[in-house]
Amino acid sequence: MSDQKQVSAHFHANLGLYWLVSGALLISVSIVGIPLLLLWFPLGLWATKRYIANMSAELTPQKLIVRKGLLTRTENTVPLDKITDMALIQGPLMRVFGIHKLTVETAGQSGMGSLINLVGVVDVQAFREKVLLQKSLLTERQSTVVDNVDIDQLLLENLQQMNATLLRIEQALTPHSPQ
Repeated sequence: MSDQKQVSAHFHANLGLYWLVSGALLISVSIVGIPLLLLWFPLGLWATKRYIANMSAELTPQKLIVRKGLLTRTENTVPLDKITDMALIQGPLMRVFGIHKLTVETAGQSGMGSLINLVGVVDVQAFREKVLLQKSLLTERQSTVVDNVDIDQLLLENLQQMNATLLRIEQALTPHSPQ
């Protein structure tokens, strides 16, 4: 099966602003952090733009590929049949900006938390539904292939048993030559 991209996620234009504001709120909690706000906004603006430019999420017929990172770039490839849960999370500040966090959990993942976190996907519900639909289509195809293999194996075994039975009948019916 080909790994052609079926769906690509796009990210909200205000995702960078959400990260800037949430970072500013965290920095301003401490008195020492308040002067750092002067550095946070220009550096944070540059960093969030670069980070968002490096983010991508692609759905192929068999896997979900997520790329992101600023200094260290990561690429996670998750086989669709290993996905166990896709949760949508929206905190109070996220509601203000109209964005969600999509988390992807897989069978056999180690550690606590989700394997993939995607923040700010445009029309996140539709993207999630497409991933889950592709996962169910893949599961159906795999079960059909398994069923066909099982049927073929059973037919082969039955034919071999019938052949062995016919050979025994043939040997029983063949007259024995006198010694």
